[in-house]
Amino acid sequence: MAEEFELDVADLERRMDGAMSALRTEFASLRTGRASASMLEPVMVEAYGQKTPINQVGTVNVPEPRMVTINVWDKSLVNATEKAIRDSGLGINPQLNGTIIMLPIPELNEERRKELSKVAAQYAEHARVSVRNVRRDGMDRIKKAKADGMSEDDQKFWETEVQELTDKFIHQVDEALEGKQAEIMQV
Repeated sequence: MAEEFELDVADLERRMDGAMSALRTEFASLRTGRASASMLEPVMVEAYGQKTPINQVGTVNVPEPRMVTINVWDKSLVNATEKAIRDSGLGINPQLNGTIIMLPIPELNEERRKELSKVAAQYAEHARVSVRNVRRDGMDRIKKAKADGMSEDDQKFWETEVQELTDKFIHQVDEALEGKQAEIMQV
């Protein structure tokens, strides 16, 4: 008699949730025409001989809907911070005012909105692929257990569990994408 097979569904769910977290982080970095401190999260500043997140070299504030300010703590890092923002590909032109860097957020044109919408779709597709990879891993474990003597009823039960979990996370990815695209296209 084969030993009782127990698939770690919590582990699969945790890994799929990780894909959702990564998607939310990527979506937060997409500019939607509104100022947001999270849009600067991917920006790394060359500080003290290493790459440092921008929020570790200064205070990031959003004083008004179309303005982000960064109060750089170390005067010697102001130019490096400004350069990192210019090179980040955010499409924002920083303005210096002493140790404060102001980032006016320009209005998005229709072409840029469509472009950002496509980028959001790419991010969502990467998340779907990650979720499917976790699903494949779970299904492979089930097939291995089947080869080791698991009953067909148990196999069907676990495959259904994994598929339902996958469907749930794919639906979450699709909903997040719809929301982000609506936010991007909103004028």
